[in-house]
Amino acid sequence: MVQLPNLLFTLRKMEISQQGPQAGLPFPQQPWGDGAAGPPGNQGSSTVTQGPWFDMYLSARDSIVLNFNPFMSFNPDPKPDYNDQLTRATNLTMSAMRFMKSLRAGLLEPEVFHLNPAKSDTDAFKRVIRLVPSALAWYGAYMVNAYPLDMSQYFRLFNSTRLPKPGRDELFTNEKEKHLLVLRNGNFYVFDVLDQDGNILKAAEVHAHLKYILSDNSPTPEFPLAYLPTENRDTWAGLRQELLNNGNKEALGKVDSAVFCLCLDDFPITDLVHLSHTMLHGDGVNRWFDKSFNLIVAKDGNAAINFEHAWGDGVAVLRVFNDVFKDSTQTPAITPQAQPAPVDSSRVVQKLNFRLNDTLKAGITRAKEKFDSTMQTLTVDSIQFQRGGKEFLKKHKFSPDAVVQLSFQMAFLRQYGQTVATYESCSTAAFKHGRTETIRPASVFTKTCSEAFVRQSSQYSADQLKEMIAQCSKYHNQLTREAAMGQGFDRHLFALKYLAAAKGHKLPELYQDPAYGQINHNILSTSTLSSPAINIGGFAPVVPDGFGVGYGVHDDWIGCNVSSYPARDVREFLQCVNKSLGDIFNVLEGKPVRS
Repeated sequence: MVQLPNLLFTLRKMEISQQGPQAGLPFPQQPWGDGAAGPPGNQGSSTVTQGPWFDMYLSARDSIVLNFNPFMSFNPDPKPDYNDQLTRATNLTMSAMRFMKSLRAGLLEPEVFHLNPAKSDTDAFKRVIRLVPSALAWYGAYMVNAYPLDMSQYFRLFNSTRLPKPGRDELFTNEKEKHLLVLRNGNFYVFDVLDQDGNILKAAEVHAHLKYILSDNSPTPEFPLAYLPTENRDTWAGLRQELLNNGNKEALGKVDSAVFCLCLDDFPITDLVHLSHTMLHGDGVNRWFDKSFNLIVAKDGNAAINFEHAWGDGVAVLRVFNDVFKDSTQTPAITPQAQPAPVDSSRVVQKLNFRLNDTLKAGITRAKEKFDSTMQTLTVDSIQFQRGGKEFLKKHKFSPDAVVQLSFQMAFLRQYGQTVATYESCSTAAFKHGRTETIRPASVFTKTCSEAFVRQSSQYSADQLKEMIAQCSKYHNQLTREAAMGQGFDRHLFALKYLAAAKGHKLPELYQDPAYGQINHNILSTSTLSSPAINIGGFAPVVPDGFGVGYGVHDDWIGCNVSSYPARDVREFLQCVNKSLGDIFNVLEGKPVRS
């Protein structure tokens, strides 16, 4: 008997083949996957354990900055005057709170994949399905090719923090707390954004409190506490215990339990490279990277979300990202001309003070030195290929995702003369607690095609090269389909390895084979995201000699945002990607490939 989730993805394959496998930025940072989320509606503090994926994340001892946390940047508000920092921060905060209230009240529209939106994504169908008993609603949706996706991660979006512990971290959630954490210039502020009855504070009051914080001239602390979460997790765990022992339990509790962290930066964004560095890691002073997410708003209104990855992946973050952008731009809580409420914010906004002894000061100093030296090694650059995008490629009956992935293979071959292990995320959210599976874009087909374009283009006609692209596209669609249906090999092999270790068995020979190590040394780590709300997104490489490749295929252009450490040359790689895309488009237009 065919299982319904598998049937879903068999049906979904036509859509996937045209648009790529992702619903956002599902897990770019490790080759083996994500953790399942805990139970929805969790009240009070919790440290729920949900199996091997959580163990993998929470046991990792490397700094979460660059190694795990990615970012997604919002497009500007289409109304230019609404991009004032205070106005935009207020509207984004209010929209995030509306999302949280809808989620917790059970009123948030479910995440649904519509194969036939003309039938299922309509007000009429939604009215009907509400009348169907919950036990039968799934089948009612199934009859019109609408499939609900897993949303069990969503409760960790708010009031959640990753707590450092020796050997293995914990996830903490306290939905009872009502306050927002605001960071500005390395200083910590909190104020309630919900009243005693759980209602969202009036926008004019949030406006007033944020204006008060922006007017505070407090200098950056001599020892900025925010450097500590950028440390090795065991080091940070020890320093956190020192903070607790030194009388900071109440202040740390406010940080941990805050609804989310709003970061107000005191400078404008100069260009896309500056944007990526700012939103991916910043200067270490004005972020709390352990929070479920940081909502960052720069002086000129540029905004982004940087999120911690242990609790969930980009599917959940993209949902709140899209909803917050839409709500804040279409139904903003305040206008640029709005006046803040006549309240005494000095009595409402609490500035958190931390008691630091010599051990803590020395720890912050060391963390800053390590952070600064590491960030200096990261290079980020981007391109926008303007000759065409999704519409052009679909017109020629090629998968846009497959074509862009092929361009990465061609680019690396052109730059370094070889092909390498490549990772691409694929969402499996149609399964209960589904997270991601790996697509392996590097194949015998992409290798043959890449060598034909890069080394032997004069030996082939445009039609022959086009046929090679078609083979790559067809096989990539198959890989995507298999990954989405839970038929990829990466998660299965990881689970078997985990079980062997858990039962005390000797590690099977497969895992000791150099080939297994090589295929998991992902030099090209890639992830795609596409949304009208997103300006750009990105992440760091997963290995020292790798590239972190974020990309999006839009209707009429293709964007790539790539990072590397000194072992690789980002600018040259992007030039090779641009050349590869140009060659592919030439072939599809019947033009010769230029050397």
